[in-house]
Amino acid sequence: MKTVLELKDIQKRFGEKIVHRGVTFDLREGEILGLWGGSGTGKSVILRSIIGLEKPDSGQILFEGRDITGLNERQLIDVRTKIGYVFQNGALFDSLTVEENLSYPLREHTNLSADQIRERVNRMLELIDMRGANHLYPSELSGGMQKRAGMARATILEPRIILFDEPTAGLDPVNTKRLLENIHKLKAKNITGIFVTHDIPAAFEIADRIAILSNGRIHLIDTIENIKNSQDPLVLSFISGMVEA
Repeated sequence: MKTVLELKDIQKRFGEKIVHRGVTFDLREGEILGLWGGSGTGKSVILRSIIGLEKPDSGQILFEGRDITGLNERQLIDVRTKIGYVFQNGALFDSLTVEENLSYPLREHTNLSADQIRERVNRMLELIDMRGANHLYPSELSGGMQKRAGMARATILEPRIILFDEPTAGLDPVNTKRLLENIHKLKAKNITGIFVTHDIPAAFEIADRIAILSNGRIHLIDTIENIKNSQDPLVLSFISGMVEA
């Protein structure tokens, strides 16, 4: 299976706090990698580093074989069109409608006509069960709808990789189920992604492998089946809920 993304010995500190002491893992084409780690272990910092919002102190992040850690803001534009980021809160533009939010990346980064953009937006709204929500503003959406709309905007350019930053956080069981159903629809399209979550059942449902971040390094990375059957004390502590992922 082809490797799309590879982190090699990533080290990062903020002042006196060492967050990453040599994070190394790969992401394979067509898989979703679940990422667990206790509070403050730097899960979101990894995602932010992948799209250039944070710079590692050392190490490499190889995207499609190219080290992107040294790229400037202009060079990162191309990378960011190929890596979608689903923020925890949806991160929609408050002053734009749902249709305008979803249209924005298409207008900025493609040569599609207005009709083609509208058609793709409508297809995406159909996919996330929000047909007819085109002219609603974020303030008129429920928390679950905001997250689904944010996910739609992050994926509308059909990126090579999608980064999910705790997408089910704060959702009730009904909205969690609906969001996961939407992610399953994306999986059916063979997406590749990293799924940061504290929701262990959701990770088991969505991910193909799980990586566990502990003490600044990847403690282990394995298949869902092996994780479920693991006797590793740290794995057991996550599954039992003793540690919030």
